Amino acid sequence: MKTNLKYLLTAALLTPFMAQAQMPHDAIYMGKKQLCVAGMYGYSSWNHYWENSFKRENFNIGTLSTQSVMVMPAYGISNRVNVILSLPYVWTNASAGNLMGQKGVQDISAWLKVKAFQAGGFSLHGIVGGSIPVGKYVPDFLPMSIGLQCRTATARLLANYKHSNTGLYVTAHGSYGWRSNISLDRDAYQADDRVYNTRQVRMPNVVDAAVRLGVLRKGWQTEVFAERSACLDGDNIRRNDMPFPTNNMQSTLVGWYGKFQPRHIGVNARIGYVVDGVNVGQSTSYTVGVLYQINFNK
Repeated sequence: MKTNLKYLLTAALLTPFMAQAQMPHDAIYMGKKQLCVAGMYGYSSWNHYWENSFKRENFNIGTLSTQSVMVMPAYGISNRVNVILSLPYVWTNASAGNLMGQKGVQDISAWLKVKAFQAGGFSLHGIVGGSIPVGKYVPDFLPMSIGLQCRTATARLLANYKHSNTGLYVTAHGSYGWRSNISLDRDAYQADDRVYNTRQVRMPNVVDAAVRLGVLRKGWQTEVFAERSACLDGDNIRRNDMPFPTNNMQSTLVGWYGKFQPRHIGVNARIGYVVDGVNVGQSTSYTVGVLYQINFNK
């Protein structure tokens, strides 16, 4: 169904003295005037999906695969304020049937992360972000579409506790995401068991939450995580029909993330698996990245 590219948002940095990784859902910050550029490759596939809550397969699709490459720079405005950008190129393919895969530049995203409070090992962070479609891809061709062609804005509150001696940490966050209407290349469409005589489609807003448990040490990091994402409303995939942007997509994903950053160059990897969902594919996803940091303080 939908490939949620926020799961590919991974940024990182490597300093010659302390290597760390940074993402819009962690409590790690770049130092002031430090820039990291990450190059990421992601692969996701599924051959079973939930049509509403009914889990099934579709021999007209076979295995649906989505691949992406992404450039993500992260910059430290200060030690407590960071900005993260990302721009992916995405392509899809079905192993069976005659649906043509789509490809192209998707959406440019920006995140601002602020450390609002810290006391000992505990800290609170405010994170805001948004995305704007860049490519002229077609959103009304799910599951082959590479995106939904809507503008988004997200507000996130994140709490983190890290034990200074062991590097053991636990992180939890919750987010609310607003999504704009989209415009289709047709005069009418069917959703919510009715026909709308308009090109404009109201997209459901989304919420997400996650918890992470891991260890962060000098030069390496490892963690396990669980993430939940859900639309606040929307309809369901009709029996034996294609999915539609208004569908109420929900998913629960578990996985592992790790990085190795001995100096200013490093690598990271991520594995995720959707264990439960509504109107989404039961996907397995992999992401690998190469990380490089520049220190402008020198």
